[in-house]
Amino acid sequence: MMPSMPEFRVEGTPLAGLLVVRPAVFPDERGFFLEPYRAERYAPHGIQLSAQDNHSRSVRGVLRGLHFQTDPGQEKLVRCARGRIWAVGVDVRLDSPTFREWFGIELDDVEHAQLYLPIGFAYGFCVLSDEADVVYKVSTPYDGATESEIAWNDPNLAVDWKVDDPIVSARDAAAPRLADYDWSGTVWQSARS
Repeated sequence: MMPSMPEFRVEGTPLAGLLVVRPAVFPDERGFFLEPYRAERYAPHGIQLSAQDNHSRSVRGVLRGLHFQTDPGQEKLVRCARGRIWAVGVDVRLDSPTFREWFGIELDDVEHAQLYLPIGFAYGFCVLSDEADVVYKVSTPYDGATESEIAWNDPNLAVDWKVDDPIVSARDAAAPRLADYDWSGTVWQSARS
C-alpha cells in the first residue's frame, strides 16, 4: 500500500481573516521538501503576497512585537524556518467583533505551519528554542513612516507569551497600550471608524 500524499490545508481561526496554513511537507530519510509559497495555491484563500520577503534570527526568550503597518496596511505570511516560536496575531480592527482579541500558535521547523495575518492585525512572536529563524512574506514594501506598534504586555490584551522575562527592544518596551493608541493616521482604520 502506498503512503498517502501530504495535503495542503488552510484552517480558519476564531479571528476572522486570520488563517493557519499547513503546507504539504514531503519528508524522507534525507530530510524534507516543501513549497512555503505557491501563488496559485494560496490565492483562492485570499493570500496574495509578493512585495517583499523578510528574515530574522533571534535567540531564546526574544520577543518581537506587537507590530503593524498603518497605511496602506500590510498582510503577512509567517513561518519558522529553523527552531520554534510562539506567533501571535492581535485584532486591531476597530469595527471588528473580535477587536482586542488574540490568537497564538506554535510554529516550528518540523510541521512547517504558517500564520497568515490580514491587514488590521498586529503581529509578534517569541522564541521558544535556543535560536529561531523567522521568515515572512508581506503584501507591501517596508516603509518606516507607517511602521507602528502596541505594547506586547498590554494588560487589556493579556497575551500569554509562553516565556518568562522576555528580551525586548527599547522600541517594543516603549510601545503604547492599545487603549492609548492614536488611530487618526491609520487610513484603513479611519475609513471605517
